[in-house]
Amino acid sequence: MADAFKAIMVSRDDNKVQSVDVAELTVDDLMEGDVVVAVEATTINYKDGLAITGKSPVVRRWPMIPGIDFAGTVVASDHADWKAGDKVILNGWGVGEVHYGAYAGRARVNGDWLIALPDALTPHQAMAIGTAGYTAMLSVLALEGAGITPDRGPVVVTGANGGVGTVAISVLSKLGYQVIASTGRTSESAFLESLGAAEIIDRAELSEPGRPLGKERWAAGIDSVGSVTLANVLAQTQYGGAVAACGLAQGMDLPASVAPFILRGVSLLGIDSVMAPRALREKAWSRLVSDLDTEKLESLSTTIGFDAIVETATALLEGKVRGRVVIDMAG
Repeated sequence: MADAFKAIMVSRDDNKVQSVDVAELTVDDLMEGDVVVAVEATTINYKDGLAITGKSPVVRRWPMIPGIDFAGTVVASDHADWKAGDKVILNGWGVGEVHYGAYAGRARVNGDWLIALPDALTPHQAMAIGTAGYTAMLSVLALEGAGITPDRGPVVVTGANGGVGTVAISVLSKLGYQVIASTGRTSESAFLESLGAAEIIDRAELSEPGRPLGKERWAAGIDSVGSVTLANVLAQTQYGGAVAACGLAQGMDLPASVAPFILRGVSLLGIDSVMAPRALREKAWSRLVSDLDTEKLESLSTTIGFDAIVETATALLEGKVRGRVVIDMAG
């Protein structure tokens, strides 16, 4: 257990200036937990990009190893549910924010935070899905729970080239929904259509302030952008529709009116991936196995090694990364 491994460590000085370094640690340097996992694969989510660059106060304990999700193999456990050799996934629970995260060769965590890696997925495939894809599936489940079926009409997906967006498009199209993809990179239209998008719209149609109530364009939406974009999605949702809100790429504000809610009966569904209970997590991952085409999964993901994490996290926030990024922790 004393073997050393590399980790990315973000720190702040007395003037709150952030720095990012590669450290060499052992398990003894990790935070408390009853399960030690050999991290085989992880990924870069929007939140990870914010943590590494310091562009938003994601990290709440210093210093911190970023990385909010991982897949790997249990190497030691004092938890009743897990034993050495088990394949597991972790998403959220404050890992990478207040508890040392995935960008290290080992992670020591609370065993209650883990779920079993589905037999049908490899660690690499699980992280091609990652928290972004898992959040997309939570959003789909929420729309289904609100009675949104394919025959109700199209579903708009904002941030379509991002991690949530690409998985949401893939899952919705496989389930038979007509998907409208909103993106700032319309040059990627062919890629989005290959995932199953039936129509591509420029995000400029939704990203500027609009009317409190607009023309009814879609039955539902999955929004990872927030702010004005979410307000416009709500304003253009059909009577009795629903919108799942799961992100804040444009901002945390919601400059909307009550008109869509009280005049059209639109529902706004909040999606939290961080603290979701185990049963819901397991349901979402089970549905991902059945409802996400693995061939599409390959097309929407790229693989990097440990040494490219910081550079890629910066590129992601600059809108230069499409789909999902998998980090091979052995590479």
